[in-house]
Amino acid sequence: MSIDIRTLDPRTDADEWNSYVERSAGSNPFFRAEAIRLQAADTGTTPHLLAGFKGQEPVGIFPVFEYAKGPITGAFSPAPYSWACYLGPSLLNVDKLKQRKADRRVKRFLEGCLEWIDEAISPLYSKFVTAEFDDVRPFVWNEYDVKPGHTYVVDLDGTEAELLKRFSSDARSNVRNADEDRYDIKEGTTDDVGRIVDQVRQRYENQGQSFQLNPNFARSLHEELPDGALRPYVCRVGGEFLGGILVIESDRTRYRWQGGVKPNADVDIAINDLLDWHVMRDGLRDGIAEYDLVGAGVPSINRYKAKFNPRLETHYEITAGAFGIDLLVDRYRKHR
Repeated sequence: MSIDIRTLDPRTDADEWNSYVERSAGSNPFFRAEAIRLQAADTGTTPHLLAGFKGQEPVGIFPVFEYAKGPITGAFSPAPYSWACYLGPSLLNVDKLKQRKADRRVKRFLEGCLEWIDEAISPLYSKFVTAEFDDVRPFVWNEYDVKPGHTYVVDLDGTEAELLKRFSSDARSNVRNADEDRYDIKEGTTDDVGRIVDQVRQRYENQGQSFQLNPNFARSLHEELPDGALRPYVCRVGGEFLGGILVIESDRTRYRWQGGVKPNADVDIAINDLLDWHVMRDGLRDGIAEYDLVGAGVPSINRYKAKFNPRLETHYEITAGAFGIDLLVDRYRKHR
């Protein structure tokens, strides 16, 4: 039996779509209909929610954003320059299949989605960034370029003492020796989401780099996603905001989405070590399996992230079409 590809509407079919997101082990809160609508509005794109079915059984989901500007068309997942972590395809109901059946199902699902994209959007350029989706062979077989990327993931297992013991000596010391009466770390408010994004923006600008994450988009995510899907961890000293981390949370993973920049304040506590420790410790207490540090491709940042003794994981950037279209989209985003 072939795989039937259907399109759902992120507004009228939100409940149905979200039920598939919640049942897919490779998804995260950016897959949810609320987040899809916000990404589309923020980037000026049209969302298409592709769902694959074998009979009435859902087998996969693939949110795609259509970009159109004059003769230029593109297909993206996540939306172009939305700063979402990962999207791309995600599977359902394949874990118990034998390998030959699983291979066949994944191939038919992805090829059905790619055929729909070609016919409905006819993109000059396509770009998909996947996370917990390992079988990218159908993209290769359909002449897409597949480039590996890397991230660090900390396993949240054992006791708190065992988790801390796996850190580097300086990270352990920074956590153990910090005077808890001098700082306060807790989950913040929607306003704190904006503060964290603004702090990151300032850091990028100081380094002469572009940063296009819209603080209103981040605040709206905090307001519209289910409670706990976006957690703004904030560190204050003497009541003053000094730094924070925006954490995206799925059933099994916390993602270090934004934040954790070096604060300008001259204080003798390791703010970011403490923030990351609180994120991991709370995740461990809540039964979360892992903490994705979101990125391991920048040597200057890797040194910091590696102190938590993570394992190296691979994700994929999948592209096809005319080189340079993504740069035109970038300019469009900057001038909107």
